[in-house]
Amino acid sequence: MRIKTVSHIFEKIEKNEPYMIAEMSANHGGRIENALELVRQSAAAGADCVKIQTYTADSMTIDCNNQYFRIQGGLWDGYKLYDLYKEAGTPYEWQGRIKEECEKCGIDFLSTPFDDHAVDFLENIGAEAYKIASFELVDIPLIEYTASKGKPVIISTGMGSLEEIEDAIDACRRMGNNQIVLLKCCSEYPAPWKDMHLGNIPDMKQRFHLPVGLSDHSAGSLGAVVGVTLGACVVEKHVKLPDVESVDSKFSMEISEFAQMVKDVRNAKLIAKGPDYTLTVGEKASTVFRRSLFAVKDIKSDEQISRENVRSIRPGYGVKPKYGERIYGSYGLEIKKGEPITEDMLNKIKKQ
Repeated sequence: MRIKTVSHIFEKIEKNEPYMIAEMSANHGGRIENALELVRQSAAAGADCVKIQTYTADSMTIDCNNQYFRIQGGLWDGYKLYDLYKEAGTPYEWQGRIKEECEKCGIDFLSTPFDDHAVDFLENIGAEAYKIASFELVDIPLIEYTASKGKPVIISTGMGSLEEIEDAIDACRRMGNNQIVLLKCCSEYPAPWKDMHLGNIPDMKQRFHLPVGLSDHSAGSLGAVVGVTLGACVVEKHVKLPDVESVDSKFSMEISEFAQMVKDVRNAKLIAKGPDYTLTVGEKASTVFRRSLFAVKDIKSDEQISRENVRSIRPGYGVKPKYGERIYGSYGLEIKKGEPITEDMLNKIKKQ
């Protein structure tokens, strides 16, 4: 078996094919068996990559109970940050095994590091690329350290101003790393359609001259389909197994829905191809049903051709209707009813 690595993201981009990332996040529900099953089912659903997150509660925050460290409103209302990250995290001791399962399934492995130690750990297990989360977009030292490893860096830009996005790109380039993919993202969970602003995707491509994809937190497939038609080369979506609850499951997509989304996205990409004005094979076959000029009555050689005996009708075996003005009022053709007017006939007509 040829082992795939996440560097295939650029192969997909060069082929103009959408690269599909299944984000596991906390949807393992605290069991490694769920994590491995998510890998297997994501691969079967058509994912190119499974992404996890590499952090501990202590690398994300401190165990503090004052008002600064409690979430107010939204999906995780009332959670203490430390407790949320402790519950949601993917244990380090699982991650090598998850990567092996990705390799076994022939898909790429990707993780988001949240501190330098996580980067070092991922280097040790052979990570081929890194993801920077939207909330870490402003952590320039982390981006620099991650980019310094010389691997592709995929950067989510949720909440990011143009200046902050530029700062993150510059951080990678200072480290000599130009292997950058930006992801448009709305950092709401779930993200309402009115806040998605996917029209930013073509603008970001033009501004930053980089590949741009979509990290999609909205419901269903619509956001991903629209994103791809606007030029997104990557789609990242949170996925879950049926009946496995986690702190992320309420805004995640079941694997069966993800499989349909993959099909929808790839079909949307096909539909949006162009510009291309050449006829397809099917269209060429359909040209016989166009209108063309036909004799609708028997015509003698001394009889004038008129709109009464030659009309524009289907099928399309005759000359185009625009040649009617050239033939009407002429003589010299012996034509049976139901015969097409041909180019050869146009050269034989006589004007009175």
